[in-house]
Amino acid sequence: MKITDIQAYVVDPSGHHSLARALTFVQVHTDEGITGTGECSNYPGGGSLVTGRTVQQLRDGLVGEDPGDINRLWHKVYRRFTYLGSRGLPTNAISAVDIALWDIQGQALNRPVYRLLGGRFRDTIRLYANGWFVGCQTPEEYAAAAKRTVESGHTALKLDPFLEMRPYHTAYVDGQISPAGEDLGVAIVAAIRAAVGPAVEILIDAHGHYNVPTAVRLCRRLEPLKIGWFEEPVPPESPQALRAVREQVNVPICVGERLFTRFDFVPIFEQRLADYVMPDVVWTGGISELLRIATMAEAYYVPISPHNALGPIQIVAGAHAMMTVPNFYRLEHSVGAIPHYQACLDQPIEFRDDYLRLPERPGLGFGLNLGFVKANLAG
Repeated sequence: MKITDIQAYVVDPSGHHSLARALTFVQVHTDEGITGTGECSNYPGGGSLVTGRTVQQLRDGLVGEDPGDINRLWHKVYRRFTYLGSRGLPTNAISAVDIALWDIQGQALNRPVYRLLGGRFRDTIRLYANGWFVGCQTPEEYAAAAKRTVESGHTALKLDPFLEMRPYHTAYVDGQISPAGEDLGVAIVAAIRAAVGPAVEILIDAHGHYNVPTAVRLCRRLEPLKIGWFEEPVPPESPQALRAVREQVNVPICVGERLFTRFDFVPIFEQRLADYVMPDVVWTGGISELLRIATMAEAYYVPISPHNALGPIQIVAGAHAMMTVPNFYRLEHSVGAIPHYQACLDQPIEFRDDYLRLPERPGLGFGLNLGFVKANLAG
């Protein structure tokens, strides 16, 4: 079997044809009529357009190759960008190709991808809910939304309660928050805890917004509310800053969505800088690299909980990988995006309460709804 073509589609499933929250899907075609599907979405910042164009640049180096040589092709693409810097944009593009190659392999062998990766370690994939708080501004509104989400079957909720920091999501400046903004964020978490009770997990996403003393102070204020983790307390570039926070707080720390490949995770594990890691299957190098990082984490008894806030192939690829590893915790998904997930696919994902179940269909078990995808191209 040989690769004959690679196509990328940058899609806005909302129907607005906007790049703001566009998704990047990739199809790898072969001479035996099998097509593999991958994803390398990246936002904010219009990154999905950049990743889509990067994948197209890989075409000439991959056409004619055997799609079964997954590891060799991973390294071929990775090393191609050594003088640019192979981690980041290159691994984002590699991710889509890697996922699609596993999909091809599964279809060719008539087996689900997770069967090729070692088989089931579990029957279903536990989830945690993001995106349940759309439109909320006050502690009371957050509490009501959290209660509704829990009543619908969810047992773990994630949010960034520090609303003042939203404009700085990609614009770290001094890492500080005003006293009023800090108080509102803590009040939101307190209201949620009161509404959902002690058994529901509340995960806090800090988005790397803070300097060391601010992150430490926020963690200490949230500790009495029994949060499940404080995610990305500082920007991802400095393990030294992360260590400074880690040494001063008692809440669990989670990092990894902006770390790329196993190499970036080495200091995290060696220096015990996190209680959980959250690599992203469409940013760090696909199913192959996600499994390598999971194995590294297992050696340190660190649970893995992949970042999963983008598109449906990300959900499916992450689920296939996590079906096979012992140290899996939960997989992220955005409850508000489920209709968009389903619209992009030729088969619906089976979400039920706070878990999903993968089908026994070959490969990933899902392809693109090309009619919808082509009708909603971004840009």
